[in-house]
Amino acid sequence: MAGTYSQIYIQVVFAVKGRQNLIDRQWQSQLYEYIAGIIKGKNQKPIIVNGATDHIHCFIGLKPSMAISDLVRDIKNNSSNFVNQKGWVNGKFSWQEGFGVFSYSHSHIGRVYNYILNQEEHHKRKTFQVEFQDFLSKYEVEHKPDYLFDWID
Repeated sequence: MAGTYSQIYIQVVFAVKGRQNLIDRQWQSQLYEYIAGIIKGKNQKPIIVNGATDHIHCFIGLKPSMAISDLVRDIKNNSSNFVNQKGWVNGKFSWQEGFGVFSYSHSHIGRVYNYILNQEEHHKRKTFQVEFQDFLSKYEVEHKPDYLFDWID
């Protein structure tokens, strides 16, 4: 069979370095649009980018020719530079090292989209730390809880 056919949906989650609340509501939509542009520029499909003041969720339709780690590296590097060039924060803005990535079937697109869309409301009830631990538990991702959030301290 000629060609490559795929259907890969991933949610990438990463936080501001030190999990500081630096993503201001005044410019967060510009940041999300910029990140979606990075994803699209890499020939991937940005389904939704949203988050809270301390972290980001990117829901992406991924082609198998793109390594997830390369895509996330480019998103984080380029968007950090964007925020710093705009001068939106005092000091230097950067993302934490590492990220979480979780895969979904086509039937989950609507549910994941709505979850990411409603981040602000969601985080009135649950912290990012609890949310991320829930993801790791739900998807049975091996991790050492003692070292999971050393970047927060």
